[in-house]
Amino acid sequence: MNQTTNQYAKLDTKSNIINYGLHMKANGRAESTIERSLDILTRLSKMCDLNNTQETKLALANLQWKNSTKNTTAGILKCYYKFIDIPFEKPKYQEERGLPFIPTEQELDILIASGNPLTATRLQILKETGARIGEIDKLKWIDIDFKRKTIHITAEKGSNSRILPISTQLIDMLNRLPRKNDKVFQISKMSFRKTFDALRKRTMIKLNKPRLKSIHLHTFRHWKGTIEYHKTKDIIHVKTVLGHKNIESTMLYINIEFALFLNASDEFTCKVAKNETQAQQLIENGFEYVLTTPNQLMIFRKRK
Repeated sequence: MNQTTNQYAKLDTKSNIINYGLHMKANGRAESTIERSLDILTRLSKMCDLNNTQETKLALANLQWKNSTKNTTAGILKCYYKFIDIPFEKPKYQEERGLPFIPTEQELDILIASGNPLTATRLQILKETGARIGEIDKLKWIDIDFKRKTIHITAEKGSNSRILPISTQLIDMLNRLPRKNDKVFQISKMSFRKTFDALRKRTMIKLNKPRLKSIHLHTFRHWKGTIEYHKTKDIIHVKTVLGHKNIESTMLYINIEFALFLNASDEFTCKVAKNETQAQQLIENGFEYVLTTPNQLMIFRKRK
């Protein structure tokens, strides 16, 4: 077992983790970063002796996590061990660069409809904005313009903040939520992840839809990026919606859209709008404008 001679040597692992969290906060780290780091350290501490670096690395290697997640965890461990003054050689995992899973809109809607009002509203925001869960976690009532039907997303992880349109449906969902303080959602993103995981598992079993297991909270963001590029073929528009600072991050959705829709069925659900109000409702429900007939009827379509 590795030993340490600093002030934390005689403390137990739980105390070390708590003190590390306080150290991160004192040094200005984001709450989301602190929460994620402490959650991972706590989970690992239940699987192995964190004071034994070799045992910890073996536990990490055996986890059924993506290599990208393991690399993130290794970075967290490196910072933690530096804090408690234990030598640590950071392992490096070869990351797979596959395309993310993109569900159908119906699959996302099934999960949204299966949640309670708070959960459903949070998921609907993820679907309509493509925001990160940490960005939704910080959402305040003042960020929502109910009259103009827009939402202000305060960026995290070096992204750009943005103001995005939201649907009448989402406005109605938000209006039905209680307003206990300035924040829209009181449950932290880590707690919400657990709520979502339970909802997904329960719904998957109930409806016998195994594909739902592949939907994660970040999947909503990948779906939004893919669909926005499919509708507009404008990668700068997608970059703006997702808040990317680097266009390289956005280019991924060109590849995904091409792979998904190259051989897609051309069958559509078609709707007719007789006026602007009906047209607006169809657009808010995901339909795209096709043409206007000589008698001024507007034709819209959405893939089945």
